[in-house]
Amino acid sequence: MTNKTLRIGTIRLGATDGLILATLTLFTALALVFFQRVEGWWMLVIKNVGVAVLYLIVNEFSRKTKKKFWKFFLRVAAVTLTYAYLFGAVDKLQLIIHGRWLDEYVLDAEQYVFGVQPTLWLEKFISPPLTEWMMFSYVAYVPMYPVLCGIIYYLRGDLAMEDYFFTLGFANILCDIGFILFPVAGPIATIGKLYTVPLKGYVWTYFGELMRSNVHYVGGTIPSPHAAAATIMWMMAYRYHRPSFYVLTPIVLSLYLSTFYGRYHYVTDAVVGIAVAFLAIALAPKLMKSWDNIVDWRARTDA
Repeated sequence: MTNKTLRIGTIRLGATDGLILATLTLFTALALVFFQRVEGWWMLVIKNVGVAVLYLIVNEFSRKTKKKFWKFFLRVAAVTLTYAYLFGAVDKLQLIIHGRWLDEYVLDAEQYVFGVQPTLWLEKFISPPLTEWMMFSYVAYVPMYPVLCGIIYYLRGDLAMEDYFFTLGFANILCDIGFILFPVAGPIATIGKLYTVPLKGYVWTYFGELMRSNVHYVGGTIPSPHAAAATIMWMMAYRYHRPSFYVLTPIVLSLYLSTFYGRYHYVTDAVVGIAVAFLAIALAPKLMKSWDNIVDWRARTDA
């Protein structure tokens, strides 16, 4: 992972910062270019600018503070919340190219490959204990994000944490772009009336349904951000803290299944999400090298 920063006035930007700001700029440009197809485009533009400014402010506080905990906390908060914002911001941009949902292609492909609709076929295996475990695996993604980051930071330092942030963010952003290139509404929105067996469980099922109703929106489906991000976390645990890798193994493998068991995604979404994660892992070092080249070029220009 690079530790080179680009200096713009008094602001210093690392590779992760550049990735985040570039994505905010892209989403803002798309809202402006396709404003006739983006509901509330002007509000999206204002929000993107506001998030960028707030991100830079919090990031500067993180960079300047001397206390290790606050440096970590502010950095995690700034990066994690901005990635979450980007996931929500892409909602209004999903139909700017195609103008409609493309679920029929996924449904036809899965019917051809499996001979059934997998999310409907799984109804025969649904039970409260299994649903509870699946929902635990699905919801565990949320605390996994900062907890693993903290383990990596305190055991391996800043560079390892930034490697984690950059690769994870790149995978998330690839998923966001995928929502625009191939918009899919998802199982509940498209074939929800065909489900006859409810997903009954206990505490974790409640949280899983709470996430569905309050965080998710129609679309945001392929590639599966859950599958992509969980894969990145799993691989980063293998790279930086092997005990965490072994602890996460049953959870991540179950999470893959939970995405379509819980009717959040189609099977295709999870498969593509995993593929996107490994693509991000392969490309991230090249992008970080490109960032180093930009910083070096800027340094020579300013000299």
